[in-house]
Amino acid sequence: MAQFYLLAIDQGTTGSRAILYDKLGRPKASAYQEFKQYYPRPGWVEHDAVEILASVRAVIRKAIQHANINSKQIASIGITNQRETVVLWDRRSGTPLSKAIVWQDRRTASICERLKKRKLESFVQKKTGLLLDPYFSGTKLSWLFAHHPRFKQCAVKGEVCFGTIDSWLLFHLSGKRSHSTDFTNASRTLLFDIGKKKWDHDLLRIFHVPQSVLPEARPSNSIFGEVHDFSPLKEGTPIRALIGDQQSALYGQGCYAAGDSKNTYGTGCFLLLNLGARLAYSRAGLLTTLACDAKGNPTYALEGSIFIAGAAIQWLRDGLKIIQKASETERIAKRAPDTGDLIVIPAFTGLGAPYWRSDVRGAIFGITRGTTREMLVKATLESIAVQVKEDFDLMKEESGVKSRILRVDGGASQNNYLMQFQADVLGLPVWRANLSESTAWGAAKLAGLSSGFWSDPHQLDETLRYKRFLPKMTQTDRKLLLCRWRDTIRHLIA
Repeated sequence: MAQFYLLAIDQGTTGSRAILYDKLGRPKASAYQEFKQYYPRPGWVEHDAVEILASVRAVIRKAIQHANINSKQIASIGITNQRETVVLWDRRSGTPLSKAIVWQDRRTASICERLKKRKLESFVQKKTGLLLDPYFSGTKLSWLFAHHPRFKQCAVKGEVCFGTIDSWLLFHLSGKRSHSTDFTNASRTLLFDIGKKKWDHDLLRIFHVPQSVLPEARPSNSIFGEVHDFSPLKEGTPIRALIGDQQSALYGQGCYAAGDSKNTYGTGCFLLLNLGARLAYSRAGLLTTLACDAKGNPTYALEGSIFIAGAAIQWLRDGLKIIQKASETERIAKRAPDTGDLIVIPAFTGLGAPYWRSDVRGAIFGITRGTTREMLVKATLESIAVQVKEDFDLMKEESGVKSRILRVDGGASQNNYLMQFQADVLGLPVWRANLSESTAWGAAKLAGLSSGFWSDPHQLDETLRYKRFLPKMTQTDRKLLLCRWRDTIRHLIA
């Protein structure tokens, strides 16, 4: 008898991945492919949505080949994605109208400032849980319509579709039959009321967005459509989950209940704390967003979005060329007895939570004649962990919810030095799952549960094993470190 598998499509900022999971939740085969990043001007970051689609098709084909299975053996599909990246496309042809504007892009800073001067930020936050920052989709969409009036004219006529990457992929996987998104992705657009869980007319008016371009927003575990005319997938294969990448990692790590928290160390760092059914707003620069409970129903979470994490390690490799590969940094950092009081603030695209300063750029403080390569590598790794500590402390303070452990995932979480230092500065155990691709696993698990392929998420979670990092730093040293970091940040943003 033929075995059946779940297909997870994980469409990220720098590449696309496909993973096939068997009935026991084990990865059968996977494939990954990078695609080009476009930087047309300083602060601008773009993708070609057609290239993204081609990369997704390629990794699906490779994963099926590696698994040596027939596409008929794929029971259902889950999609997870980079969240705030914006695509506009022609509804009839499916052709993009322009390059996709990526979540890292900062071109809409002036739009955000104008809206802040109109005293709209508190109104927007109450509706969306978000702050006015170029990070989110709404201002990107406003910019496209303002700079391309023809797009707006076509949109009003119903000829244009807007979507984050999940919607773009779904539209094409379904043969242009489904234009939908899920609550987690919708909650990142600045256009979605997270209390009422629907697109909001007042927000659409503020951002000058016609309702006709919007996808239908549904719970993450919905029936989003079926595959049509998308080789190498079989016709009629159900698409049973859409979920933003960070919420998918939260779900993949089994963080279903209030107080559960995870941090993903990817291009950036994304710390999420599950709030359960309670909708709470931050006064100190955190975000409120929609996530999923164990059954895939909507729940709330606080999020600390740190724009630069793994990208800082890439900068050491590609920009400064002081390392050859990212994995070297663990060994190099351990060789340095200390950082020599060096502080690296990797604000390459501005500061995210809790500061939200798109105008700030990175800096290195404390350089002396005795500063070494090893010190710089060590300080860069430590800067990632200290940023997480800042947001983690704010989450505990604002939510009143205490997390006893922090679950971690993402590429940079494989760095043992970084994870030990993270446990030290938090003063809490850090648990790293043996499942390296938590984001893809979350989407697969959600699709499998919603389609009946699996029945109990907790039973699946029993297969996870963790490497535990326990804190060793003294409380005095921890406080001193945080004070130096905060003093330096205040100096930088003054």
